[in-house]
Amino acid sequence: MEQEGDVATAFTMARILSNIPITRGGPTNLIIYDIHALQERFYFGDNVLPCFETGIPLLKRRLDQLTDADNIVIAFPDDGAWKRFHKQLDHFPMVVCAKVREGDKRIVRVKEGNPSGCHVVIVDDLVQSGGTLIECQKVLAAHGATKVSAYVTHAVFPKNSWKKFVHKNGENTKDAFAYFWFTDSCSPTVKNIENKAPFEVLSLAGSIADALQI
Repeated sequence: MEQEGDVATAFTMARILSNIPITRGGPTNLIIYDIHALQERFYFGDNVLPCFETGIPLLKRRLDQLTDADNIVIAFPDDGAWKRFHKQLDHFPMVVCAKVREGDKRIVRVKEGNPSGCHVVIVDDLVQSGGTLIECQKVLAAHGATKVSAYVTHAVFPKNSWKKFVHKNGENTKDAFAYFWFTDSCSPTVKNIENKAPFEVLSLAGSIADALQI
């Protein structure tokens, strides 16, 4: 919440889920992937047992399969993403971006790190309009990144905003994402982007089965 009148949606959703009745075996397990704000872990009541998981192992497995796996740099669009994910990716070189105000505009700058000559992968928990990712891609390319890709756990993409990222005929590769990975947590998005470059879906099925000990 940033101002009076904003709806505390995460808190409200946590309260709703916390009213799931206790089962015969005890509290219901809730499997939650890459929760948006770390403090939201404490919003849940005693009727449920939240299990906090991450999609990052899926990303790491996919990066290991790339031909340029030894030339990967991880970039974060802001300090919040760095706080959430840097410990899970600390064996990669890192770049941290930040939004700064210039006059009436907020623009993206490289705050730390050097992307020059590398395949840079921007990592965040979710994407909606995609504007920040696009601005980060432009800045990283301008700083010498040979390729820029992206990973998010939750690809929300309201109003078909995923169309901004689809490869177009004749498009300069420096202006496009090489890969855009996300999980299948948002099933409508998975259906919409089927067979469309640069998107690749990383399935959570195995990870959920492991979390549930199936």
